[in-house]
Amino acid sequence: MTPTPTATLVARDWAEIQERMLVPLYEAVYERLEVGPGDRLLDLDCGAGLALLLAAGRGALATGVEADPARRALARERLLEVVAAPPASPARPYDVVLAFTPRPRDLTAALSAVRRGGVVVLADWGPAERCTVPAVLGGGPVPRDLDAMVASAGLVPDGSGRVFCPFGYADVDSAVRGLLSTGMYEHADTAQVEKELAEALHPYERADGSVWLPNIFRYVVARTA
Repeated sequence: MTPTPTATLVARDWAEIQERMLVPLYEAVYERLEVGPGDRLLDLDCGAGLALLLAAGRGALATGVEADPARRALARERLLEVVAAPPASPARPYDVVLAFTPRPRDLTAALSAVRRGGVVVLADWGPAERCTVPAVLGGGPVPRDLDAMVASAGLVPDGSGRVFCPFGYADVDSAVRGLLSTGMYEHADTAQVEKELAEALHPYERADGSVWLPNIFRYVVARTA
C-alpha cells in the first residue's frame, strides 16, 4: 500500500518532531535490561524506528513492527528492519519485546516469537495527575492497566518503573503538529482540531514562545514462563 501525501506528512511530523520525546523512556528501559551486543529485540508499533536505532547503537539486533505504511517507509529509509505484523515463528526467538502504549492483540501475536524466559516490556502514560498531554483539550488516552495486561498474557511480573518524559516544542505550531502526529486527536475536521489544540496549549507557553508539557510514563517488565 502506498501512503497518501497527507499520511506521509503526518508520519514525517512524528519522525522529525514527536518521537524523540520518548527517548528517556527508551533509554531507561535499555539501561534496566542491559540491552547490548547480540540481544534480539522486537519493538511493536515502532513508528519511524527511533527506539530501534537506539537499540542498534547498543549492539542489539533490532526488528520493528509498524502497521502504518507511511511510518514503516520512513523506518526503512533509516535502513531498519521493519515489518507490517509480528512474526509468528522467527528463525530465532527474540530476547526482548517492547510494547510501548501496547495493544493487547499485538502483544498476544508477538508472544510466540519470544524465547522461553525472554523479557517483555509494556509502557504507557503514568498517573493522570502527572501527565499534561492527555489532559490537553480535556481528553486523550486513558492509561492502560499494564499489570492486568501482564496477567492476562500469562507473563511473570519482574518489576516496574516510572520515567519523566517532558514534551518540549520550539513553538505552538510545532507542538500542534507533533501532538497531531500521535493520533490522539483524530477528528474529521482537522482544521478545527488544530485551532482548538493551539488555543489549549497557550497556558503551557513559555516566555520565549516554546511549549513545555511535563509527563510521567510507567513501564512494567515481565518474563515469559
